[in-house]
Formats: sequence, C-alpha cells, structure tokens
Amino acid sequence: MRSLRIVWQRLVDSGGQTCDRCDATHEGLRQAVAKLKEVLRPLDIEITLETREIDRDSFIADPSESNRVWIAGKPIEEWLGARVASSPCCSVCGDSECRTIELGHDVFEAIPSELILKAALIAASELVGPSTRDSRGECTPECCSDRS
Repeated sequence: MRSLRIVWQRLVDSGGQTCDRCDATHEGLRQAVAKLKEVLRPLDIEITLETREIDRDSFIADPSESNRVWIAGKPIEEWLGARVASSPCCSVCGDSECRTIELGHDVFEAIPSELILKAALIAASELVGPSTRDSRGECTPECCSDRS
C-alpha cells in the first residue's frame, strides 16, 4: 500500500490552547482525511495525518510556521498554486501576523477541507500508475528494460 502523508503544525500555548483559525483548519483536516481514506482506499493509497505543535518562542520567531500543511512533502500552497500571505490573528497568537493562503482573489485564514482535498487528490494522482521501482528502490524490468 502506498502512503500519502499529511503534516500539519500549529502554535499550541502552555495551556494546550490554539487559535480559532487553527481550530478551523484542524476540523477541515479531520473532514478531508476521512473522505480521502474512503476515496483512496480502492487505489491502495493510505492517508496518514501527523500533527505537530510549535511553542510560543518558535512562533514568535516565525509566525508563518503556524497553521502550515504539507502533503506528500510539499506545502499545500505548492499543490494549489496558491500564495502565502498573512493577516492579524487573535487570542493565543496575540497581535501576530499569522499565515493565510491566497488562491486567486480568495484569502483563507483557515484552510477548508475542500482545499485540503484538492491538494491531496493532486498529490495522490502522482502515486497512481505502474511503479518503475521495487520496494527497495531498485529498477524493475519496466524501468530499465534496455539495461544489460
């Protein structure tokens, strides 16, 4: 079974709290992962979700690292052709300018399940098809049929 890994990181304060945008992204991730598991199972693709916490000091050093999503090792904005921007946040984040994603004329403070689904399906499409390498990464006959 092939694996499609989704990684999400966000600021979590010492009391275990995060901001509303990160909470909304988390809900979008939960919905998207549930749908992806169902849709991609027949294609023999397993979805894994890893959540990471960043502490206040790391957040202060670079607020754009919070509420960040990678799919198959690439930032979600690369899969979508989106641009990273920022806007003032709230509560746990204080007055920081937190990560947003701009796609066309739309700005997303929280990443909705639809964008996660779209990016993950694009990434999954790269996993579909015949493999030219075996489980050890060695060339198969289809890969290197002209080799002696």
